[in-house]
Amino acid sequence: FRSNEYKSYLSRMASTERQEKEMCQKAKQALRQGIKDPIEALRMQCLARGASGIKGLGRAFRIMDDDANKKLDMSEFKKGVSDYGLVMEDEEASDVFARIDVDHSGFIDFDEFLKSLRPPMNKNRRSLVLRAFNKLDKTGDGKITVDDLKGVYDVTKHPKYVSGEWSEEQIFLKFLESYDTPNESDGLVTKEEFVNYYSGVSASIDNDAYFDLMMRNSWKL
Repeated sequence: FRSNEYKSYLSRMASTERQEKEMCQKAKQALRQGIKDPIEALRMQCLARGASGIKGLGRAFRIMDDDANKKLDMSEFKKGVSDYGLVMEDEEASDVFARIDVDHSGFIDFDEFLKSLRPPMNKNRRSLVLRAFNKLDKTGDGKITVDDLKGVYDVTKHPKYVSGEWSEEQIFLKFLESYDTPNESDGLVTKEEFVNYYSGVSASIDNDAYFDLMMRNSWKL
């Protein structure tokens, strides 16, 4: 990174970490106070694990999806929730399943379910998040990769690059990891993952003007 770019990178990472910490604290506080709606309770349990918590639940579901049809029956749904370490009574799990299974097929599409878990963002916030993603997605293929970052950042001033500790690719991968599921990074960030991440961060920020300022300062929008 050029010196000003590296400072911007540090500022962006510090801001992201701070907002994620606030989001986790807010979710934990809501859980302590008690939540009647089981879908909201499940959402808060995921967000208490961090902005990638919902994605982690999706991974637990995918592991059980042997035929890759992205659908789960009731028993698979309950097992996925349990395997991920979330707490739900059988009655609550059945209620959530019934509410998602709107066509009464006995199956739920887990991508749609995960979208329903994602905290809602208003139009202006979502627009800012998509602008940030599109700025990073230089190739326009719907995902941020190391190649995209090469067109955005010069890493030659990064201390770990200067010291020889990290290569250029390692620095870029470290950046991408911050938006991916912990310890499960695949070296790219999709638009869905980026939006999922910031929907979690957004949930911790009540003030629209503050969210707007954070995104514009972080990404130079």
